[in-house]
Amino acid sequence: MNFIDHIRIECRSGKGGKGSAHLRREKYMPKGGPDGGDGGRGGDIIVRGNAQLWTLLHLRYTKHVIAEEGAMGTSNQSSGLSAKDQYIELPLGTVVKDNETGEVICEVIADGEEHIILKGGRGGLGNQHFKTATNQTPRFAQPGEPGQIKWMVMELKVLADVGLVGFPNAGKSTLLSVVSAAKPKIADYAFTTLTPNLGIVSYHDHRSFVMADIPGIIEGAHEGKGLGLRFLRHIERNSVLLFLIPADSADIKKEYAILLNELKQYSPELLDKERVLAISKCDMLDAEMMKQMKKDLPKGVAHVMISSVAQFGLDELKDKLWHHLHGRFPADRVA
Repeated sequence: MNFIDHIRIECRSGKGGKGSAHLRREKYMPKGGPDGGDGGRGGDIIVRGNAQLWTLLHLRYTKHVIAEEGAMGTSNQSSGLSAKDQYIELPLGTVVKDNETGEVICEVIADGEEHIILKGGRGGLGNQHFKTATNQTPRFAQPGEPGQIKWMVMELKVLADVGLVGFPNAGKSTLLSVVSAAKPKIADYAFTTLTPNLGIVSYHDHRSFVMADIPGIIEGAHEGKGLGLRFLRHIERNSVLLFLIPADSADIKKEYAILLNELKQYSPELLDKERVLAISKCDMLDAEMMKQMKKDLPKGVAHVMISSVAQFGLDELKDKLWHHLHGRFPADRVA
């Protein structure tokens, strides 16, 4: 699969260069004293955001990232060269964690944003720093500091304005394919979508927003059932959650409650996000049936009746999503 959202890499920052223990010896200065320079700094391991990347696929076969060592100091108080830093390019929305402790080292959310995840060792001091009144010719210098070695985990959490949340086969991929140019796999069976798909949804007056089709959630997903924890994390980075429940569902309120509970069990903070409920496949209903169904929908959440196949209610859906994203309707859409 071309969508890779979890990578583990061993990172090694560079060792600092050794200081020089050189003693100055010239034709007219046979006892010139210490003039050893300092060692150079070892290379850092740095992660950098790259808006042109969408997955961690380019790192799939990268198991080790190793920075160079700093150069040794030389005579005439000349410091050694610092080593080049090693950069790891990451898509926006990537979280970097310490593999052993699980501690979050940094999050990359902006293009060009840089974070040093492992600092290189400092260079050792040359013998010029150790000259004293009682030891005017020190014949020793500091070694460079060792670099750091850590296994790092890099997890991609898809950045999108709107995240589609629903059970398998609820019509999420069909909706994304209709409102955007995305071409997700669509079939009449559960778990057709195995990786998140992103689409740019065009809106009025050249506006647009990003919609993400998240693989289907099932009851118990927060415990790892189905696709479970692997894709629940992608919902964290979406500004608005669009719950999609088909009109032929046996109990819309129950399905909505199950979806909410799975998000709550995974991360209670997800319940603070803006929510919109879309009832899909409404081409199967007539006006009277839709009117009756609206009375039984969950309270406290904006809802809209849609049909991706018949392209019914999609303009109203876009209006509601835009309103929840920006807290207002565009001026040209206000009645």
